[in-house]
Amino acid sequence: MISTSTAAFADSKPHYNILDGLRGVAALTVVWFHIFEAFATSHIDQRINHGYLAVDFFFILSGFVMGYAYDDRWKTMKIKDFLKRRLIRLHPMVVMGALIGAVMFYTQGCSVWDVSKISIGMLVVATILNVFLIPATPGTEIRGVGEMYPLNGPSWSLFFEYIGNILYVLFIRKLKTNALTVLVILAGIGLAIFAIWGPYGDICVGYSLTGDNVLGGMLRLLFSFSAGLLISRVFKPMRGDGTSFLAKAKAGVVNYAFWIGAAAIVVLSAIPRLGGVENYWMNGLYDTFCFAVAFPLLVYIGASGETKSKFITRLTKFLGDISYPLYMVHYPFIYLYYAWVKNENLTFEQSLPGALALFFGSIILAYLCLKLYDLPIRRYLANK
Repeated sequence: MISTSTAAFADSKPHYNILDGLRGVAALTVVWFHIFEAFATSHIDQRINHGYLAVDFFFILSGFVMGYAYDDRWKTMKIKDFLKRRLIRLHPMVVMGALIGAVMFYTQGCSVWDVSKISIGMLVVATILNVFLIPATPGTEIRGVGEMYPLNGPSWSLFFEYIGNILYVLFIRKLKTNALTVLVILAGIGLAIFAIWGPYGDICVGYSLTGDNVLGGMLRLLFSFSAGLLISRVFKPMRGDGTSFLAKAKAGVVNYAFWIGAAAIVVLSAIPRLGGVENYWMNGLYDTFCFAVAFPLLVYIGASGETKSKFITRLTKFLGDISYPLYMVHYPFIYLYYAWVKNENLTFEQSLPGALALFFGSIILAYLCLKLYDLPIRRYLANK
């Protein structure tokens, strides 16, 4: 079922409200995944261990929505108009995340990064780079942990999202469905090889401008974005008509699609690391199952689902509206929380009030940014 969403302001077509809600659930899991980073000694013992897979879910949703919103418009729409639409939709929150990160930077000092050694001039340069989504190279970024965007780490996925938009408009949209299927299969094989036999046993890559991160990030984008686009082309909603057991089961999935999808996202994200340091391939196989099977299936279920109550309609709309702002504004506070935990040598239980304040405060801030900044800016730019 589809309905108009505030988050879809830049596009005239309505959005799938359940998919919007699932994107919001994934954004919430990302916040908790990042909160628990403060207590992980390595990527293997991270709680909510597979929260990084939310990015692959975002990319699949992006490809699906891109195909739905734009594939039938190219007889009248020009490339420059498409790029303007995407900039208006995405970039205001890129700017906001960078500015929040810059304002908070000197409050985030700890043993892992010494912000006191960074001059105002260097901070200004880093802010400008982040605002224009220009990645920093390892060894030159001001935090010293190798991130593309040291003021707001999650901006890395927007870097790849922009690449995906450019590839779509110049190349991928022109592919016939059969050719697109081949691209999806090849990219999926490449990403599976990286996950199972690669250097990490996972696909938690893309955030740094190093060879393996760039390769892994591109494979994540190419598969998931293309897979989402392919799903949009072949999608036929699941129906629950009839009285047979299968028909009733389908009807149940359609009616409870949001809750099924939300529970699946949380569970898939929270599964502990598999295989340890001895068997990287086991965790890589799990990641492959998620990006190649589970997430496409969740998109299909979510797109087929219906909202039967006003509560679910309002909930999915709210989650969809705040999903992108939440993703883009929470991480500067993660740096602050991380520094607080390290400086005070806190356990998670001791820091729980701060973690809860970060979580709910980020949701409130995301909503305020949406209403007071993002939507007004997009309206202004769209009118121009």
